[in-house]
Amino acid sequence: MDETEFMKGRVYGADHEDASPRPGRVYAELVGGPLDGLLLDVTDGPPRPAAGSVALPTEIGRHGPGGRALYAPRALDPSRFDWQGDIP
Repeated sequence: MDETEFMKGRVYGADHEDASPRPGRVYAELVGGPLDGLLLDVTDGPPRPAAGSVALPTEIGRHGPGGRALYAPRALDPSRFDWQGDIP
């Protein structure tokens, strides 16, 4: 199993040993970029700056450890967040 297949359907930020979605929670799928296929828990609404995107810390993006991947909800499908790029 490669890394991409391993990450599909897992929850971003969850413990690696138990990263399955939880009943009663609402998730958006991250599409594209370094976190492609992961699920983002949006039950209480994602933490968004005024621009509407979320900056998710990740070590596997363009900027390595300490970098963040930007994702924004799709206009016509808010259950999917599209990758906007990486920032330091």
